[in-house]
Amino acid sequence: MADFHHTVHFWLQPGLGDARRDDFFAALRGLAESPNVKTCRVGTPAGTDRPVVDNSYDAQLLCVFDSVEEHDAYQSPDDEVHADFIERFKDCWAKVVIYDSIDG
Repeated sequence: MADFHHTVHFWLQPGLGDARRDDFFAALRGLAESPNVKTCRVGTPAGTDRPVVDNSYDAQLLCVFDSVEEHDAYQSPDDEVHADFIERFKDCWAKVVIYDSIDG
């Protein structure tokens, strides 16, 4: 079965304080503790200077799942790690864009 890749780009609220931002990034990294997640990485824009690159986001989360079913379980209220992250940090972002894909 093909891996399922869940890529989330976050644009944070203007004026978000450093401490809250640090907590947000720590919590993003903590999503790796979800029992549904195979691997997880957190990044920031690389600053690549090319017209086709969007560097306007503040944070990128890439979670890899073994299957779409694992992803769906992660998205359910039963995944306490993910549900807790959303509840505690939903006030931090102004915009979220998600790209989901499977191995081709």
